[in-house]
Amino acid sequence: MALAVIAGGCGGDSGYSLEKTRSCLADRHVRTGGSLDIVASTAPAGAFVAHLGDNFVTVVFGQNDSNADELEAAYHRFAFSNVRRGLPDVLRRDKNAVMLWHKHPSDSDLATVTSCLK
Repeated sequence: MALAVIAGGCGGDSGYSLEKTRSCLADRHVRTGGSLDIVASTAPAGAFVAHLGDNFVTVVFGQNDSNADELEAAYHRFAFSNVRRGLPDVLRRDKNAVMLWHKHPSDSDLATVTSCLK
């Protein structure tokens, strides 16, 4: 048991936090909430939907980079065949956060979300 506690504390920062990211977006008057897709609903460190004008993004958090790899792979695996080719345009990854945009994000929307990853 002690070894698990010690091992859990190693490795420094585990990446971005759902709470800190959502709080930053709220400070910028970005509305969050809505239904989560199948991948987001299984995210080990949580997920939320952020609404930016006429676009929205599902922000999904793994507990670490390995979890994020799995979440990103799941989006590829579950994508419909007609969507799969365009997925690189709307699926983004930064450390333990995976972002799936509804449509191609504008530079300003992308900057708003990525600057709030905390």
